[in-house]
Amino acid sequence: MKRLFHKIFAFTLAFAVLFSTTAFAADMHFCCDKLVDLAVFRKVKSCDEKVKQQDEKSTKECSLGQKDCCSNQTFVKQGEDNLKSDSFELDANKVVFLKAFFYTNVNLFQGLELKTVPLINYYPPWIERDILVLHETLLI
Repeated sequence: MKRLFHKIFAFTLAFAVLFSTTAFAADMHFCCDKLVDLAVFRKVKSCDEKVKQQDEKSTKECSLGQKDCCSNQTFVKQGEDNLKSDSFELDANKVVFLKAFFYTNVNLFQGLELKTVPLINYYPPWIERDILVLHETLLI
C-alpha cells in the first residue's frame, strides 16, 4: 500500500511539473454568447459552415447568420521558464569520497554465501535436572 501511494504521489508531482512548464493555447468560437467550437490543437470552425443549417426559430437580436454577434477568443497559458537548474560539479575530494564509498559498499556484500557459520551444527547439552526447581528459585 505504501509503494502504491508513493508511485501515485510521484506520478502526480511529475504531471504537475510537466503541466506547469508547458504552454498551450485554446481557441473558442462563440455565437450568441454560446460556445460553438473549442479547439486546442487546431483552428476553430467559424459559423460560415453552419449558416446553411440555420433554424427558423432564431431570435431577432442574434442569429447564426449574423457575423457581428459571433466572436473568437483565445486562451493562452504561458509556461514557466524560471525553474532552478542545479549543476553537479565534481572536485577531487568528491571523487575520492565516491570511489571509497562505492568500493566499500560493493565489497561489503560480496562472498556472504561462502562464509560458514561455525555453530550451525551445535546442539545444546541435555539437562538432566531442572536447576531452578532444585534450588527452589521460581520466578514470579
